[in-house]
Amino acid sequence: MKVAVLGVGTEVGKTWVAIRVLAALRSAGVAVAARKPVQSYGDGELGRTDAELLAAASCEPAGDVCPPHRWYPVPMAPPMAADHLGLAPFTVSDLVDEMMWPAATTTVLVETAGGVRSPIADDGDCATLVRRLAPDRTILVADAGLGTINAVRLALDSLVGLDPLVFLNRFDAGAELHRRNRAWLVDRDATPVVTDIDALVSGICDPPGR
Repeated sequence: MKVAVLGVGTEVGKTWVAIRVLAALRSAGVAVAARKPVQSYGDGELGRTDAELLAAASCEPAGDVCPPHRWYPVPMAPPMAADHLGLAPFTVSDLVDEMMWPAATTTVLVETAGGVRSPIADDGDCATLVRRLAPDRTILVADAGLGTINAVRLALDSLVGLDPLVFLNRFDAGAELHRRNRAWLVDRDATPVVTDIDALVSGICDPPGR
């Protein structure tokens, strides 16, 4: 099973969510792998980049999670970072072709970079990459607070046909705004939404219509 993890933007907690999903699946005896096709990062982040954190959660070498030549130490969108460093441009096809995992893997989780429409290669954004991957399940991570409905709606417009499951990160059941945001998305937009990791893992393992 291929699971794609996207975010409505940067800093919404994609990696935090991915790590916990990986941990839950491993605890259930599922053979998992994590992949970050490309990553860019800032000064002082080496040692705790997304690929390294995902690798720790999936018990893999970080170089397997993200190929070493796709590590760009500049805090820009990956194709911009490559250009800034004077490195060769790359395509969505390059990223897809470079992704491999052990044959015994039951579930591979692929985390994108930035938001749904953030450039991830010279010829495409994260939505383009995920469509090429044709995942069995797509997870869209969003904040639970102010601006959530707009961000989720805009992201879903780019993911038509992928039937994303929305995860409202940092959801606080005691916060009225969070509850109202979830209710609006579920009741008015008929958007599938979960707010805790156990429910997210269940949604991955038992998608609607299965």
